Amino acid sequence: MSVQPVESRVVLPFSSTVAGPAPLTWGQKAVLQDIRESGFSLNASGAQALAEGDTAETLAARLSSLVSRHPALRVRLDTDAQGRDSQVVVGSGEVAVEVLDFGGEDDPVEVGKYIDQLWLDWLLTPFDHYRDLPIRFGVVRQHGVALYRVPCYNHLVIDGTAITMLMDEFTTGRPAGGAMHLLDLAERERTPQALKANDRSLNYWESHLRDIPPRTFGEPVHPDGRQGKRFWHARFSSPAAHLAILAIAQRTGMDTSRVLFGVIVTALGRAVGLSTLTAKVISSNRFRPGMAEVIAPIAQNSLVIVDLAGATLDQVIARGRRALLAGGLHAYYDPERLNELMVRLDAERGYQAQVSCRINDRRMTTRRMTDELARTAEVSRDQILRKRPETWFSWDGTLDHLHEQAFITVEDHGDTVHLQLIFDMACFTEEQIENFAHGVEQVAIEAAFDPDAPAGCG
Repeated sequence: MSVQPVESRVVLPFSSTVAGPAPLTWGQKAVLQDIRESGFSLNASGAQALAEGDTAETLAARLSSLVSRHPALRVRLDTDAQGRDSQVVVGSGEVAVEVLDFGGEDDPVEVGKYIDQLWLDWLLTPFDHYRDLPIRFGVVRQHGVALYRVPCYNHLVIDGTAITMLMDEFTTGRPAGGAMHLLDLAERERTPQALKANDRSLNYWESHLRDIPPRTFGEPVHPDGRQGKRFWHARFSSPAAHLAILAIAQRTGMDTSRVLFGVIVTALGRAVGLSTLTAKVISSNRFRPGMAEVIAPIAQNSLVIVDLAGATLDQVIARGRRALLAGGLHAYYDPERLNELMVRLDAERGYQAQVSCRINDRRMTTRRMTDELARTAEVSRDQILRKRPETWFSWDGTLDHLHEQAFITVEDHGDTVHLQLIFDMACFTEEQIENFAHGVEQVAIEAAFDPDAPAGCG
């Protein structure tokens, strides 16, 4: 970088009477397991422009208040007497705002590049769960004026909805969160009512896991992967698919997330020749009583199975909707008990098995706007086709490790279907992945105006 800021810190105390040790919640166990299996930090970070008049000192005061109010932001991992992962919510301490000062002569474009690199670096830098508070906060100033805030959260204590609530409180001062906080949730998950919910979920998983193959997409057949590397990530963007999804959602009366899921699984089935797809889908548990506003990670993997054979595109979308509903109703469970169940089923089958496909719609801001647009938009075939030249696909690089064979994420981009794709290329060809990505657009366009179009999978 051609610009370098002067770094300083504003440190303020925080305190609360809500503190103490607790077991991890089920959502926290799920996140911690994902972090350890994937090797990824799973942080949430970004940069937001500040309102005129904000200063590093006023922002530090708001941050101190936020940390004091919410137990989730005062968590450190610990180990209990039995050697199991646990947590401690600390009652007091200090929180720091990291201030980055640029001079008035620094090029604003270069400053912007520095900010983008900063939040990306923080996104990828793991927290020390045992020593760090689960929030890091930066303020960027130029010529003494605070321009941007750069928050970074440890996913171990929040999910996307919780971040949205916390950022609203930070900006407006209106208290976020409901009556239940993280320590309450940890206690609630030891009650008979919660344990019954856990049993129902595990019964559902057992009934669907018993006969699955060892790996969703079979064993590796291309040991050299792509260009000598196994694990690759890519991106795909299609404004045409976005318009087609609006048309399907309007025609079927479904929300865009369920429509997108049906389109994605159909395109994947076509590209790799699947007649049934078994996948893990990240589902929210905020519909459960008392959990809508809790500041904690509430989302967990659900298990979703969709039969693609001999179906029309509308039938696949409808089957996907039902499968998502069933899976979501059984996505609240203790991950340790699920792991024990999978070990038992492996022994009974005589082979180890894993659901190695994960699909995640993590749109936060654009999902609601897109759903609202789908209710009123008038989309024509010509409008969709005119957008097709804007479609693009790119291979972006490699990873050292991937726990799944395929991890497909719908990203938060407006006016386009934007997918982040990560694949084990020992199990796929380059042509299959590119066909899948462009197939998302093709399937969406076919389904937009023809309810009887064949899925063509299997």
